[in-house]
Amino acid sequence: MLCNRFALKNGFKPAIVAILLSGFAPLAQADGHGIALYGEPALPPDYTHLPQVNPDAPKGGRFVDGQVGSFDSLNPHILAGRVPWQLRFLAYESLLARAYDEPFTLYALVAESVEVNDDDTQITYQLHPEARFSDGTPITVEDVIWSWNILGQEGANGRYRASFDRITLVEQVGERGIRFTTDTPDRELLMTTGFRPIMKQAQWAGREEDFFRSGIGEPPISSAPYVITDVDAGRYVELSRNPDYWGADLPFRRGTNNVDTIRMEFFGDAAAHFEAFKAGILTTMRETNAARWARDYDFPRVQNGEVVLSEVPHQRPTGMTGLVMNTREAPFDDWRVRQAMIEVFNFEYMNGVLNGDALPRIKSYFANSPLGMQPGAAEDRVAALLEPHKASLLPGTLEGYALPQSEGRASDRGAIRRALALLEEAGYTIGDDGRLTGPDGPVSFDITVPQGSSEVASVVDIYREALLRIGLEPSVSSIDSAQFKQRQQAFDFDMIWYQWGLSLSPGNEQRNYWGSEAAARDGSRNLMGAEDPVIDAMIDAMLNAESQDDYVASVRALDRVLTAGRYVVPVWHNPVSYIAHDAKLKYPADRLPIYGDWIGFQPDIWWIEE
Repeated sequence: MLCNRFALKNGFKPAIVAILLSGFAPLAQADGHGIALYGEPALPPDYTHLPQVNPDAPKGGRFVDGQVGSFDSLNPHILAGRVPWQLRFLAYESLLARAYDEPFTLYALVAESVEVNDDDTQITYQLHPEARFSDGTPITVEDVIWSWNILGQEGANGRYRASFDRITLVEQVGERGIRFTTDTPDRELLMTTGFRPIMKQAQWAGREEDFFRSGIGEPPISSAPYVITDVDAGRYVELSRNPDYWGADLPFRRGTNNVDTIRMEFFGDAAAHFEAFKAGILTTMRETNAARWARDYDFPRVQNGEVVLSEVPHQRPTGMTGLVMNTREAPFDDWRVRQAMIEVFNFEYMNGVLNGDALPRIKSYFANSPLGMQPGAAEDRVAALLEPHKASLLPGTLEGYALPQSEGRASDRGAIRRALALLEEAGYTIGDDGRLTGPDGPVSFDITVPQGSSEVASVVDIYREALLRIGLEPSVSSIDSAQFKQRQQAFDFDMIWYQWGLSLSPGNEQRNYWGSEAAARDGSRNLMGAEDPVIDAMIDAMLNAESQDDYVASVRALDRVLTAGRYVVPVWHNPVSYIAHDAKLKYPADRLPIYGDWIGFQPDIWWIEE
């Protein structure tokens, strides 16, 4: 059971501790200003602003960010095309908005109020009477229902389609009400209906097929504080703050969306991206490599104070980052082969070479949080959840699974011996020609990586050298962002670089990440192709938990099954985000949200101080 002492020892805010310990409460809210997955919203009905913002932040100025890659679409809700990732959040509003200083609480935004029935099968929203699109027209019930329906169709992003069929009815209630109904109680599913993007039906009326192939020729009519005002395909996209945005005075929006102009520049590689920042073309730069952060950020603009180096801690799960193995085909359909791939990955040596030993390894999907699996054998509620599936669990699930460790030298003979023993057990041996051979002949596979990332390229280069020692010489496909996305969505790869970001409030999206049904659904995030009834059972247990203890136990059990599944060769995580930025760019450093540098942080709550 979680306790304040445990959570505080691990660096968690008292606010999150209270929420994690509060236990579940019905999703009914008398005033309807917000709802929480468990407990009550932290902010009262008469709150004036979010706790992580500066409510008196000045408006104005220009924020310029950079990304490596390109884009050919402004529609982030469909499978086709490449889209600047932040458009999903900057150009679209939703009925409710997520509070990133709470694990899972939503507050009214386009909706003026929200209510859930007693048995958690219906959620009803009342639209705010002042809600408007950027062209000044009202946001209507019809717009909300149309947005819901079109995002459930083939061609829409899998994150929307995953739960579409589980809502049995969407209907108008009165003049401004929308009700969503499900046939089984599911409070988390009901809540997720609140943060679907709202689009203007009239923009696509009679030509819905164009919606699914939209490029850059037709910017969206925005329902958010920003509108797209300038685009050069593949080079940049610029958004301007809408001076007539209807919700500027809402408590949820006070102190947010402070900059007048947001510009996203695109570069062919990481070197050009960094040079543009050093030259002052960009006003902010996220650094993901600890060694580069320590080594490369002492250029003249840092020395003279024009650029500030900020380190922003966070309290969210590590998620999973690394090389994903596609289990849909041999050889990665055998867990022993996957474990051999993990054994050969010399993390300690690689971390020393690339990060100066600065970054901790990802140990499980929900590590760095109270939801992560605990070391050693499963106990109490976790053991009780897993015990009925004992016969089908992979080794390490119940008794405890830990990643191998080396002494940090380039050659780890012990890891090579362990890997070869596992491969031999699985039917693979090294032939006279030095190549690993299995039942179907010599083993070959390809590692797919995104073009432009020097860090990923370095990881794969070192890893490939280690694989040679067990008779494997994989090819490496470094491809542009469009091809990479296509291969990823179609599961057209053997091993691929990928990152799952996970929250402190996992819910129905976990089905899309690793549920069995998602394994064959193009565009889902179940890249590894996991089809495990135990994973499905743990997700069900999590979604049907009736107490906070049961919820935490089910996520920890899920974490065990995923980690012992050996689907990914994990790399490192950073509990601190590195952000270099123009000295005029400010953020509320004294009131950081628990999610840290995450969605809703930059540029959302930053401002420019001349």
